Amino acid sequence: MAIQYHCRHCGVQMGKLDNMSLHSEKLGLHKLTDQERLDMVSYDTSGDIHIKAICEDCHESLERNPDYYQNDYLIH
Repeated sequence: MAIQYHCRHCGVQMGKLDNMSLHSEKLGLHKLTDQERLDMVSYDTSGDIHIKAICEDCHESLERNPDYYQNDYLIH
């Protein structure tokens, strides 16, 4: 089982934890609401966990241009 972090705006892989056995409390997932968890966390058939976050580049773009939040995908 791997835990993979991808940017929700540009799709870049931000990180990957291989063969980790971690509880949701260690990842901070327990602090998410049910809706946030549905939006941000998914599981594939091999048991990998995919977490959507925001990379530094997209975060900086969104801070400079808040109207970009209305876009599903950012190219930088």
